[in-house]
Amino acid sequence: MNIIEILRRFKEDKIGIHEAEKQIKLFEISRVGDFGVVDITRENRAGIPEVVYGENKSKEQLNRIVDDILKNNGRCIITKLNEDKIDLIELGFEKRYIVEVFRDAGVVVIKDKDFRLLSGGKIAVISAGTSDVPVAREAEVMAREMGCEVYSYFDIGVAGIHRLFPAIRDIIENDVDSVVVAAGMEGALPSVVAGLIDIPVIGLPVSSGYGFHGKGETALFSMLQSCSPGLSVVNIDNGFGAGVFAALIANRVEKFRKESGLQ
Repeated sequence: MNIIEILRRFKEDKIGIHEAEKQIKLFEISRVGDFGVVDITRENRAGIPEVVYGENKSKEQLNRIVDDILKNNGRCIITKLNEDKIDLIELGFEKRYIVEVFRDAGVVVIKDKDFRLLSGGKIAVISAGTSDVPVAREAEVMAREMGCEVYSYFDIGVAGIHRLFPAIRDIIENDVDSVVVAAGMEGALPSVVAGLIDIPVIGLPVSSGYGFHGKGETALFSMLQSCSPGLSVVNIDNGFGAGVFAALIANRVEKFRKESGLQ
């Protein structure tokens, strides 16, 4: 049972106010063995789905946590998965649920067959190089799962800056609400994009590069030192965080549009 069902039962006089309060309090967290405490109401409270970070979790821990989230929320998102864990999860849940696998991003999304997303705002995801696509894709998946319409543009970095301008034109024409820009190497692209548009830009440094500080450190330092205003930065390879931040901005804008009758 989710929180909407509890409120519906209260509205229909099937339970009283004290019983509804008790069920909502019980609904806030769910304990999984001695290793997990699931925040079931995160999405209702913060607008962000509860997400399972797959790295360093055992296969048993993953299976039990995912199963618990699905029973309570009807959807589970798992990030930072290797091929073995992707195959395990896909095999374990595909008969009972809809399983969407994004292998290049290391992400799996599992849903009840009747699960529906709420509509949100619009974001764009840009990657500087093809090597940056897996991290950019993680941001893309997260924003979509938060209800956003996503426009993606890959391999348009500063080494061939002319490739960027059609994407910028498209972003402006589609009136997107926020932009994620993933870049490794010297990490210059987010600064360039932020200097061209009046839209919030989230810099996403990627661990692609050569030699000294080539695992995303240079890209991170470059973005943090950017002289372009309107640019915020997440940590190296944090596609999840970039997608969430962009979607929160876009969804607030969309909420304003609806409440103001501007759609």
